[in-house]
Amino acid sequence: MLTGRLAAPLTDVAEIDRRFCDVQMFVENARLKDDLRTLFSRCPDLERALTRLTLGRGGPRDLAAVQVGLYMSAEARNLFDGVDRSRGIETSLENLGSHGELVRELDAALGQDLPLLARDGGFVRAGYRPDLDELRSLRDESRRLIAGLQTGYQEHTKISSLKVKHNNVLGYFIEVPSRHGDVLMAPESPYIHRQTMKGAVRFSTVELSELESKIARAADGAIALELSVFDTLVSQVVSHGDAIASTALALAELDVASSLAQLALENRFVRPVVDDSYDFEIFGGRHPVVEAALHANAGEKFVANDCVQNDDLGRLWLLTGPNMAGKSTFLRQNALICVLAQMGSFVPAAKARIGVIDRLFSRVGAADDLARGRSTFMVEMVETAAILNQAGQRALVILDEIGRGTSTYDGLSIAWAVVEHLHEINACRALFATHYHELNALNAKLKGLTSHAMKVKEWKEQVVFLHEVGIGAAERSYGIHVGKLAGLPDVVVQRAETILKSLEADEQSSTVTKLANDLPLFSHAPALGQTNTGPRQPSEVEDAVMAVLPDEMTPREALDFLYGLKALKSGD
Repeated sequence: MLTGRLAAPLTDVAEIDRRFCDVQMFVENARLKDDLRTLFSRCPDLERALTRLTLGRGGPRDLAAVQVGLYMSAEARNLFDGVDRSRGIETSLENLGSHGELVRELDAALGQDLPLLARDGGFVRAGYRPDLDELRSLRDESRRLIAGLQTGYQEHTKISSLKVKHNNVLGYFIEVPSRHGDVLMAPESPYIHRQTMKGAVRFSTVELSELESKIARAADGAIALELSVFDTLVSQVVSHGDAIASTALALAELDVASSLAQLALENRFVRPVVDDSYDFEIFGGRHPVVEAALHANAGEKFVANDCVQNDDLGRLWLLTGPNMAGKSTFLRQNALICVLAQMGSFVPAAKARIGVIDRLFSRVGAADDLARGRSTFMVEMVETAAILNQAGQRALVILDEIGRGTSTYDGLSIAWAVVEHLHEINACRALFATHYHELNALNAKLKGLTSHAMKVKEWKEQVVFLHEVGIGAAERSYGIHVGKLAGLPDVVVQRAETILKSLEADEQSSTVTKLANDLPLFSHAPALGQTNTGPRQPSEVEDAVMAVLPDEMTPREALDFLYGLKALKSGD
């Protein structure tokens, strides 16, 4: 049920609020929540057992699962005695139903140690069917008689190693070692020869055969009766199938609501407000997965952020800022908060009010589809096209780095046009993260667009990412700094900084031409702190290495040579 709700959030405000009431009741009644969760920890999968029995694939253990599940449903209902119930919980409790008669019947019929398959037998409780008990007694008594026959045969033949055994081919037979076989094969012997093996000889008797027939009839009769009992019990369960399915659904609703309450209490989730407006107001929002990972790994605190979109502050956010500053996390956390709220869960925020969202669109990350001839940029454009063609006024759209997969001017042009289309045509709530700072110029043109940026702080030539969202536009992307953190060689980082300064100081067209003539990378000697003094002469160490003939040296001479090289290097 939890998976289904996450996959299909609601748009009905009243139904969403009903689910909130369910969770709220467990938040306010922590003792009841704990007792119910303890009960559910012992509750089998009632719906699965019912499905298997209905499809004819069940066994005695599935019957037991139904019996225990229905018993647990009655116990769960009893926990709510004297509790002020919400409307939703009241509905779930009514759907639990009453199955006392069926529970008593299953409890009386089923034994303790149940086999996986009905044909294995032994699952009907003693005393439930007198005729079955009679057959079982005959079967068990016959087995005792077999043991008595073995003792009698041992005394008659004076062969202590004689055994009465059974297999599926011969049935019951007498087995003695080969050295005693001739004694039992005498002409007037009552023992009938059945089989001679390498180390043993097998016999039978008329008495043993008759007893075997009685045992077989009793065992087969007992199995047949147990299968009949099983079919009867399955028929009773299937006849109550709809009521049992309603009980399973009610148990799932209580389980999900109490679990979401546990989640809310453990992680400081709050009850949001979902209404019919077009606003999206999240105060102190957090990404639940990232927050849990930070807490688990190093106990770090997640930096919460607001996201307020309405008529006064605009419904289209243009978010700029450095790499690694948290733009993608901010986009995703707001989308997750939307999903959690509309599936009926409390949300990771200090306060939240969400105008119901009918569609959630996401264009985040990079992926290709080479098998169908689609590049990464083509996949990005296909997904963007789907968003622009389908998003309505009630949609929420999160877009990250549109246009970055092509040339700078092409990408900027596409991103510019997409922002305008979202504002003018789709008129939906959207979060648009980008490194194209030029898009901030749209603030003067689009009244529903506001610029926001991820805050950073520069300190002692270092960049500190604050992971906070503020009003305004970012001045830099700090991509070179991120590359340095990732481990780019110092020569690459220094060269990139030089190129960046040139591009920022001059016209880009002329600067790029000059930079192209300045290649290759390692010719930019001043940036590397190197000097260029013409061709370098070989050192004394290099001369010594070039003059040596390794194949003509003894191990001792090679060692002396290494010591000599070390002395030369020290002299330098």
